[in-house]
Amino acid sequence: MRAGKSFLCGIGFGLITTSVQAASGGGGFNPDISLIIDGRYGSYTNSSDYQLPGFMLGGEAGRGERGYYLGHNELSISANIDDMFYGKFTSAIADHNGATEVELEEAFIETQGLDYGFTVRAGRFFSAIGYLNSQHGHAWDFTDAPLVYRALFGDQIIDDGVQISWLAPTDLYLKFGIEGSRGERYPAGGSANNGQGAQTAFIKLGGDVGVSHSWQLGVSQWRADVVGRKAGSHDHGGTTETPTFSGDSKVNGVDFVWKWAPDGNASQHYVKFQAEYFEREEDGKVVMDGSSPLESTTYNGKQRGWYAQTIYQFVPRWRVGVRYDALSANNTGSDAGVMSQAGLDNEGHTPRRSTLMLDYSRSEFSRIRLQYAKDDSYADSDNIVFVQYIMSLGAHGAHTY
Repeated sequence: MRAGKSFLCGIGFGLITTSVQAASGGGGFNPDISLIIDGRYGSYTNSSDYQLPGFMLGGEAGRGERGYYLGHNELSISANIDDMFYGKFTSAIADHNGATEVELEEAFIETQGLDYGFTVRAGRFFSAIGYLNSQHGHAWDFTDAPLVYRALFGDQIIDDGVQISWLAPTDLYLKFGIEGSRGERYPAGGSANNGQGAQTAFIKLGGDVGVSHSWQLGVSQWRADVVGRKAGSHDHGGTTETPTFSGDSKVNGVDFVWKWAPDGNASQHYVKFQAEYFEREEDGKVVMDGSSPLESTTYNGKQRGWYAQTIYQFVPRWRVGVRYDALSANNTGSDAGVMSQAGLDNEGHTPRRSTLMLDYSRSEFSRIRLQYAKDDSYADSDNIVFVQYIMSLGAHGAHTY
């Protein structure tokens, strides 16, 4: 068995299996069709508006709703198109502020069996930056994203573009990749350079230690020319002002995963440890759109964050987990007032959060989770409780864990 294969097989919650057949004429076409249902209950002790001091939040960043609500539901279709191409389409359905929104989350094709270990993916897809970003949210081990993903990526980086990767023909799992993307979606914006506004590069290596242990280490970089990236709006005396950033943005990251299962069999017990660290540098201008007269500031941002988590399956079907998050920001600008309005003043606060999780999986198609977090990520401490169910109807390809 080649070193690193255990990362392709995965440990944990695989949503896999049957196909729905739609035959046409004399030929057959067998797409995998699946629906992920994600339901939640959320409880918070802090009623103030959510913010992370030192960070302009955008994308899907936030705590979620109070009470009962639907989370991130997905309808997905995937299939081998022919002997050379594979295709996948995923639509996300979610409620935001009482309105149901449908979003095209993935729509890509990918080559199969190219010579010399190369693979090309084109369309809309999750970036391969870091470890967690390329996984669907329902495959995460916790209900919500780590703080550093929330702060820097708006939960996840998804973009339109091309990814080229190369798997080295070595006993050690060694993969190199680059991405060129449009750069229109958060944390980029404006689709600069004629729709070629963002680039990503990554290296992943890993292997097995004996039959019970495996590991993976990754380094990655994402950069973008940003034009008019919007953050959350603010209401000032009846006037809505929206902070927008234009300039250069660069994120460097390192991630590490270690897995243990007795004799490589994860059906009874396993432990998974993962950690990621990112730092972002930004240089440009922040403008408060909607202000009169127009307010702006130069902006030089230095932000970083990390998380570490451990998951333990102590008996079949039952798992516990613990996660710790931390962020810090050291931003400077020419106008302290505008920096504060844009959320870029760290207010002398260093965001932190500690999370505990317990979940139960009746089968590979169902999961029920209870999660508690002591959240000190903003000025007023919060106690956050989630109850979540994740159900898979139909086929679903295995995820990388």
